[in-house]
Amino acid sequence: MELWDIYDKNKNRTGRTMKRNDWCLNDDEYHLTVLGVVAGRDGRFLITKRVMSKAWAPGWWEVSGGAAMAGEDSADAVLREVREETGLDVSGFDGGYMFTYHRENPGKGDNYFVDVYRFIGEFTEEDLRLQQEETAGYMLATADEIKKLAEQGIFLHYDSIKEVFIF
Repeated sequence: MELWDIYDKNKNRTGRTMKRNDWCLNDDEYHLTVLGVVAGRDGRFLITKRVMSKAWAPGWWEVSGGAAMAGEDSADAVLREVREETGLDVSGFDGGYMFTYHRENPGKGDNYFVDVYRFIGEFTEEDLRLQQEETAGYMLATADEIKKLAEQGIFLHYDSIKEVFIF
């Protein structure tokens, strides 16, 4: 069973945990998620397409990310998520933490912080090992191509993270 830490409104751990996707949070409680934007030195970004079996936003494009597990800090969580979803070890890449944003869903039990990271480094398409349960494909996309996907309404989190696509 996967557990997530519960955070207060100041992004401090409360010492309590919740089961994954058990939307039981009070309005002033949050869980922590991470996004890892991976860019090549050529300025193109690695984006992945969500499998059609996903309950939320199937077939949409996104960057790697997911929830931090209980006891895991966001830096470790983002490295794990990128590695799990793409096969890339970005721990030696340039970049790192960029910013945090949060979402509140009053009365729904699903409030969360999102720590956003950007990693820039060298990789080839042969280095990629996509997680079949999560991804249905990938693209090395320019910032303009990502913006066009967002304009079509099929790129997750774009409005919240668009600044990471600018060098």
